[in-house]
Amino acid sequence: MAGETLPIVGQPGAPACGTALEDIAEEVVRFPGGGIALLSSDALFHWAQKSSLWPLTFGLACCAIEMMATFAGRFDLDRFGMILRPTPRQSDVMIIAGTVTIKMAPRIRTLYDQMAHPKWVISMGACANSGDHYRNVYSVVPGVDHVIPVDIYVAGCPPTPEALLEGIFALQRKIMKGDRAGA
Repeated sequence: MAGETLPIVGQPGAPACGTALEDIAEEVVRFPGGGIALLSSDALFHWAQKSSLWPLTFGLACCAIEMMATFAGRFDLDRFGMILRPTPRQSDVMIIAGTVTIKMAPRIRTLYDQMAHPKWVISMGACANSGDHYRNVYSVVPGVDHVIPVDIYVAGCPPTPEALLEGIFALQRKIMKGDRAGA
């Protein structure tokens, strides 16, 4: 701890999270007035996908309040390139927040099928992950993974905005590694 220095506000430094283009480039050549970054096209496409996730939010219960808080001013996911989309045709991430009932499951599947590829799913909260308190109720699906493939599970009842942020960062790491959606 003695040798570490604290970051100074206003001075350039490494981003708190995410990946700068220089971090994924194989070679960066700088010259006055500009520069050239050499990298593979896969690395560039994964970096672009990671940096511009557009979620289709599907708030079903109390977890939706925490999801809304994550997109509000205090946490501000716009700075990570996440812009909420009202239609599945413009979205590439679906965030399921809350209890999934049998009556709602076909609608979730329809919206998932309407999303363009590649598409990812974040399951947020104990009810969406496993049914939790309502696991043995006849009208509740025991986890949204019985309806659609899930990439990231965010635990908690309800999960905090920080937990959802960590789930989003985990999804970004998965995209940068080149893992397939739904795998």
